[in-house]
Amino acid sequence: MDAEQSLDTIPHGDPFALFGTWFAEAREAEPSDGNAMALATATPSAIPSVRMVLLKGHGPEGFTFYTNSHSRKGEEILANPNAALLFHWKSLRRQVRIEGALVPVDAATADAYFASRARESQLGAVASDQSAPLDARGTFVQRYEEAEAHYADRAVERPPHWLGFRVIPDVIEFWCDRPFRLHERRRFVRDGDGWASTLLYP
Repeated sequence: MDAEQSLDTIPHGDPFALFGTWFAEAREAEPSDGNAMALATATPSAIPSVRMVLLKGHGPEGFTFYTNSHSRKGEEILANPNAALLFHWKSLRRQVRIEGALVPVDAATADAYFASRARESQLGAVASDQSAPLDARGTFVQRYEEAEAHYADRAVERPPHWLGFRVIPDVIEFWCDRPFRLHERRRFVRDGDGWASTLLYP
């Protein structure tokens, strides 16, 4: 989509095609991590938290990321499997908001993605007790070196607690910056097997 094309002209039925176009443009335009997104989760008592993660897959099946399920976000996901995502592409003056339920990806998919990561990242995942208290950085470095020695002559195995999750969207909202705060918003809401959408006042 051209940066100046109005959301008023976007087809009503396919938010994933629009997201795919915007995401491809963001990967070209953003100086780093065009796939970065804010992930908001909450405890069962609705206490929220938010952090940046990286999108690793997207399409009609949902929006996929990976994490240590022993981390704070992992524990919140397992206890309250609902989330919100926010992409903010400042260079393009665009945002996308996504809300929906979370489901784990299957083990084969998680294994395949873990195997595609840099070996150093694999070792880091093995060595880190993400979100747990750490007495000194040296402890983490030592654990990394121990993992490196343990797997010196073989492939690094995916830790069983290192999981993938997919946000199955119920709502996808697109936002474009316009001069004088006359911004544009279009909100897509799941409607049976399809999607309904409407423009929103900014």
